[in-house]
Amino acid sequence: MTSRLNPYLHFRGNAREAMEFYRSVLGGELQLMTFSQVGSDDPEIADQVMHGQLETPQGWTLMGSDTPPGMDHNPGDNFTISLSGDDADELRGLFEKLSAGGAVHTPLEKQMWGDEFGAFNDKFGIPWLVNIGAPR
Repeated sequence: MTSRLNPYLHFRGNAREAMEFYRSVLGGELQLMTFSQVGSDDPEIADQVMHGQLETPQGWTLMGSDTPPGMDHNPGDNFTISLSGDDADELRGLFEKLSAGGAVHTPLEKQMWGDEFGAFNDKFGIPWLVNIGAPR
C-alpha cells in the first residue's frame, strides 16, 4: 500500500445514512465500524459509526464518522484531511512537519485498533489525521 490523502467527513448521528447515500451515488465498497465494535460501552453512541470508508470504482476514497457527544460539530467545517498508509517513516515525517506551529490534539501513537494514529490542526487551522497501518 502506498500513502494516500483523502477527505474525512464528520457527522452528528447520521454518518451511516450519509455514507450509504454516497455509495449509492458513487458506487463501490463501503465498510462501517461502530463505536461498540471498538470497545465503547456508551449506549448513546454504540451503533453510531466510529469509522466508515468508501472505496469507489474510480479509485476515490471517502471516509466518515459520527461525532461523539461533547465534541464540536459545525456543518460546513465538519471535515478533516486524512493521510494514511503503511510507510511509517514517511507518515511520521509528514505528521511532524505538518503539525509544526500548529496544535496536536492526539499524539501519533499506537491505538486500540492496532494502528499508529495522531490528529492535529496545522498552523493555518486545517484539521489533519494521520494513520499508519499496523503490519497485517
